[in-house]
Amino acid sequence: MASPQPEHIRFDLQVIASLIEPGSRVLDLGCGSGDLLAWLAAARDVRGAGIEQDKDKAARCIARGLSVLQGDLNAEVEDYPDASFDYVILSQTLQQVYEPARLLRSLARIGRRVIVSFPNFSHWTIRLQLLWRGMAPKNDQLPYSWYDTPNIRVITLADFRRFARDVGYRIVREIAIDTDTASRSGKVVEFLADWRATYGIFIIEQKNSDGA
Repeated sequence: MASPQPEHIRFDLQVIASLIEPGSRVLDLGCGSGDLLAWLAAARDVRGAGIEQDKDKAARCIARGLSVLQGDLNAEVEDYPDASFDYVILSQTLQQVYEPARLLRSLARIGRRVIVSFPNFSHWTIRLQLLWRGMAPKNDQLPYSWYDTPNIRVITLADFRRFARDVGYRIVREIAIDTDTASRSGKVVEFLADWRATYGIFIIEQKNSDGA
């Protein structure tokens, strides 16, 4: 199975890969062509599986020797038993999910921890466009017009922090990054992250996962 070098996968996936402990059981939702799963299997000895809706991408994953199902992630995750995985990854997909609270409950059921990433709608370029133009904003991370976008909601880092609290999750770790949609380079943002980060990456778990 061909495995990409870490610097050859998207920067956000490089960051996510660094959060996965060796030997973990991982489910990658919307796994694309399987670059993250392939790297984790080769470099971290991860037992990985994926779900991908796009038939061609799922076929490429299978051709690489990856265990990937083709189908709708909302339906497929219901078939997994409780605690099937150590990590479930939902990367750059949350903004396209119709019922995020319901989906994340399912993910927290089948995984010990859930890693979620999404474009940050409170980036300074978005704020300025809303302020000066008064129109639905666009940038490299959210490049669509309001009438043709696959995204059904917009999310800020602050929104997700409140969401996690309201629906009963503990945020184990939060990482803000500055990168483009498919870029292999980027940086972690620590100062004024809500304004300067293009993406947020959160590790969450159920509050009662350790008896708390």
